[in-house]
Order: sequence, then structure tokens, then C-alpha cells
Amino acid sequence: MISKFFIERPVLANVLAILMVVIGGVALLRLAVAQYPNVVPPTISVTTRYPGASARAVVDTVALPIEQQVNGVDGMIYMQSYSASDGSYTLIVTFKIGMDINFAQVLVQNRVSSALAQLPQAVQAQGVTVQQKSTAILQFVTLTSPDDRYDSLFLANYATITLQPELARLPGVGQVNIFGAGQYSMRIWLDPNKLYARSLTTEDVVTALKGQNQQVTAGQLGMPPAPDTQAFQYTLDIAGRFDDVSQFENIVVKTESNGQMVHVRDVGRVELGAQTYSGQDGAAREELSARARLQHSLRHHHLRARVHQGSMEDAVRGGDPGADRDRGVSAGLARDAGADDHGSGHHYRRVRRHGGARLYD
Repeated sequence: MISKFFIERPVLANVLAILMVVIGGVALLRLAVAQYPNVVPPTISVTTRYPGASARAVVDTVALPIEQQVNGVDGMIYMQSYSASDGSYTLIVTFKIGMDINFAQVLVQNRVSSALAQLPQAVQAQGVTVQQKSTAILQFVTLTSPDDRYDSLFLANYATITLQPELARLPGVGQVNIFGAGQYSMRIWLDPNKLYARSLTTEDVVTALKGQNQQVTAGQLGMPPAPDTQAFQYTLDIAGRFDDVSQFENIVVKTESNGQMVHVRDVGRVELGAQTYSGQDGAAREELSARARLQHSLRHHHLRARVHQGSMEDAVRGGDPGADRDRGVSAGLARDAGADDHGSGHHYRRVRRHGGARLYD
């Protein structure tokens, strides 16, 4: 009946068709990128690190206290955690669809805060981070040095200092992870035989480092109340934390009964290296690379991928001329390549729903 009406009135049908095309062209410029609401449950990430611990130790000392507190939080569907052999721990809490992600983050943060007292002191010093982010990966970007001017450690720090803040400010970016040699760190390699010969332990060296490498305030001279003859007031400026290899080598670990002092250089060697070497990218050219992983919220990831590529090009172009953005992997490929992105070695994956837990080796 309706088709016959328009067949008999071709002029009216053409006018309506032209009108719909015009309305569609005008609306095309004003339509939202996402037409439908999110159909993926929101997720909250809890991350921390236990330096030097195995995956089993991380499960027993870090994962259990946190998950016992977080389990059962309002609106939670399930949660899964990863404990890697490099001491890293990641907990992903998934909430039901429609849950306010900001409110969910507050709930998880409160639960995690109540578990901090049960965590090892080394984990408390590292800190526990609670963030809003999707488990999907938006893009991988590799930074290289075409002329081999810089090593992987320099590129990783360049990406951390220059690129990561700019990319993290982009709308919709949940987290920017830098893979590579890690950040600069003062590494002290101790010789067990030399420690034994001087009746020292690693705890003695750590205590000496903490005691002599501190940021302290020296105060002021001539501050009120002062005599009338005091005309000036001086602020004392003393050396703070060490930042040179020789300064760490001269730290006194022990004083013998005869007055002889044992320094760090007497029981080991000091070098400026990477904080960790567990995140090396074996696929990079000659290991001269730093890889950035962008994780995002759940909307408009195709549009943000184009924005991120432009921002990355601008950041690298405005930085050091010896660095180059080598390649990028889009979201679809990144999800396939990032199926296991928690470092090499054994790791434990825990999946907990209400009332049960499973442990995978």
C-alpha cells in the first residue's frame, strides 16, 4: 500500500529522497562518534611491584591481602589478577554495565587502602596504584635511534620524560606504559666473598645507604629570636641525595676497631644502569628501542588512534633529532600481540568470582 502510494507520485518521492539526503549531510557534521552506549563493563586496575620477589611470593604476600579486601565491592562482577616473576602485580576489577566508573574507582581505592598495612614494607614504599583503564590496548609505538646514537636506556627515559606526559594528557587515554630498559637507577653489585671477609651482610649495606643518602634540611642561622647585633639571616644549603657513582662508592658501611673504614667500593661496584632489565624488547633493532603501550577507555578508540599518531609525531619531531617513531600497531593487532604482556618467566593468573578462586600456572 505504501509503495504504491509513492509509485503513483514520483515527484513527491524524489522530493522526500532529496530532503533526506540534505538532512543526512547536515547531521553528519554534528553526529556523535559513538551512537550507542558502552556495552563493555567498566574496569578498574590495581598495580604494584614487590622488588626481588617471585610470582608465588607476590601471590602470598601481595595478592591475597588486596583481593581479600577488594572482593565483594559493590557492583563488582568478577576480578582477575596477574603475579609475574619480576615482582609485578596487576588486579583487574570488572563492574557491571552502567556502573559509574568514578564511583567504582573510589570504592576500590578505599578497599585497597585498608589492605596497605598488611603488605610488605617494600611494596608500601613502591606504592599501590588504582586507575581507570580498559584491558584493551589501543596502540603500540616503538621509538628507535636510526643512527645508533642512543641506547635503549636513554630512549626509555626519553619516552618517559618527553612522550609519556603528552600522551597521557590526551582525552580518553587511561594509561601509557613504557617498555624497554627501564628508568635510570644507581645499581650496586655486592661481592659475597668480600662481605663475608668483613663480617657484613646486605642489610648492613642497605642500612648505610638509607642513613647516608637522605634529603635533609639544615635550617637557618640568625633567625628570630636573635640579638639586636644580628643583622643577617642565612639559610644553610647542604648536599642532599647523591647523584654520582663516586658519591655512592664513598659511603661508609662499617668502621673497624682500628679506625679503618669500609666503603661500598670495598665490597662491590657501583654503576649507573637501568632500574630493571626484565622488560627488554627482543624484537627491537639491536635493542635500541623503547616501546609505549597506550590503554584507553571504551569509547571512540579509532578516532583516538588517529589523534595519538598525530601527537606522537609532533612530540618526536619536537624532541631530539636522533630519535624516531619507528612503527605503530593499531588496536586490533595490539590485542593479538598483547595476549601475554606481563613480561617473561612464569606468572600466576588468578580469577576470582563471588565465592571462588582458580589459580593457573
